[in-house]
Amino acid sequence: MAGYALGKHGAGEKESMGFLEGRVAVVTGAGSGIGQAIAVRLAKEGAKVVVDYIGSDEGAKETLSSIHAAGGEGVIFQADVTDLQQVQALMDVAHSTYGKCDVLVNNAGLEIKADFWDVTEEQYEKVLDVNLKGPFFLTQAFVRRLRETDAKGRVINISSVHEDMAFPGFASYCMSKGGMRMMMRDLAVELGPLGITINNVAPGAIITPINAKLMSDESKTAQLRRNIPLGVMGHVDDVSGVVAFLASDEAAYITGSTFTVDGGLSRSYHEQ
Repeated sequence: MAGYALGKHGAGEKESMGFLEGRVAVVTGAGSGIGQAIAVRLAKEGAKVVVDYIGSDEGAKETLSSIHAAGGEGVIFQADVTDLQQVQALMDVAHSTYGKCDVLVNNAGLEIKADFWDVTEEQYEKVLDVNLKGPFFLTQAFVRRLRETDAKGRVINISSVHEDMAFPGFASYCMSKGGMRMMMRDLAVELGPLGITINNVAPGAIITPINAKLMSDESKTAQLRRNIPLGVMGHVDDVSGVVAFLASDEAAYITGSTFTVDGGLSRSYHEQ
């Protein structure tokens, strides 16, 4: 776990007056891809954002730079969501820096491709720890702090179309996302009386750095596009916009649901 770096836009820049003004959000895995887009979008709408990351500092710094360029405010903190002490420290940073945290985005995720008969115990545990254990205990830490002040909050999990769809070669990933779906549904019932909502956003084929190898093979991407009714892969902003909506007052009566962002892929997809 590393220390954190705080940043704020310059005095001469335009103040953000979006529909999330006054909110404080923690976004995990915010150093690249979908997580980066979510952090920047929430900041554009006025939220103060804790940019959690693991790995290279450069991606997190890029996210914070984009937040500043949007006229927003954020703080960088490096925390591994599979380590419960770091999970607690991440939530502590939000409260010590901004006085509260009322939006949690569980975005950090991992997939490891392997035929079922070749999956090792280490691979299995790594995927389940990042994709399911991490969101479970970070949400727990988030909820505990809300209960201390009888505050309301929003939990938004970045799941996957594979919380429902089979994906040969990725059994542990599908299991983790299916588990996230059931966790969300259960917590919607348990946390609803506390005024805390929880929903999943399930992306399909989105253009991100993790898909760089796929994108470099035109024959594979062409086949994938044929399986998508809209005929194109999605962009990170297609996901971040849904997350911003779920974090807003407009979604106050929505909980226990999965919002699929896949261009229709899950209705027509089939393995070749």
